[in-house]
Amino acid sequence: MTRASLDKKPHEVAAMFDRTARRYDLVNDVLSLGRDRYWRRATADAVDAGPGELVLDLGAGTGTSTDAFTRLGARAIASDFSLGMLRTGVRRRGGSGIHGGGVRGVTFIAGDALRLPFADEVFDAVTISFALRNVQDTSAALREMLRVAKPGARLVVCEFSHPTTKAFDLVYSQYLVRLLPRIARLVSSNPDSYEYLAESIRAWPDQRALAGVIRDAGWSRVAWRNLTFGIVALHRAYKPAD
Repeated sequence: MTRASLDKKPHEVAAMFDRTARRYDLVNDVLSLGRDRYWRRATADAVDAGPGELVLDLGAGTGTSTDAFTRLGARAIASDFSLGMLRTGVRRRGGSGIHGGGVRGVTFIAGDALRLPFADEVFDAVTISFALRNVQDTSAALREMLRVAKPGARLVVCEFSHPTTKAFDLVYSQYLVRLLPRIARLVSSNPDSYEYLAESIRAWPDQRALAGVIRDAGWSRVAWRNLTFGIVALHRAYKPAD
């Protein structure tokens, strides 16, 4: 199988990203017209990590998003269940293999969002960018993130969402269905995976619905803001302090 299905079987999703890893960041930059850099900066600003804090960047892939947290003085763990993505991230930083050690300020650890390999209440912030959509059980993953977060810790979810105007939504839907797969065939090492990307975006809940799922998982003070006309939504929440 060259791409995962919307059933999101973990081994299929992991294998798909393993094959995509080599040119993953380049393809994202091309397909988003460079907006992915803005989305990463907005996520880092929302996490607002500071010196001495420990951040879990879940579904971190090659760790591109994780670098933003270490630059702010926090310690960060990049966790993903695609070994291919993690190995690519380690190699880019001059390391080899995946040993759990720090490489240029980022610690890479293989992990499944549904069974995180961390103790209870250890992270000051948990964030996941463009990966919650790929987890088989969204609610269970959010509860796992709640488990490993300290009381009062913040959650930031950056994920594709639904444009806020009907006219733009129509244009964007045509882009997903027609143009995105064609561009992916030109630049991606695994273009079929971007058909899954388009399908998973269209099937994903809208901003308000996702906020409800986050709240039902036990997070409080859930809010969101739209980025790029609602193509992406940034949801922020907190673990109850008590």
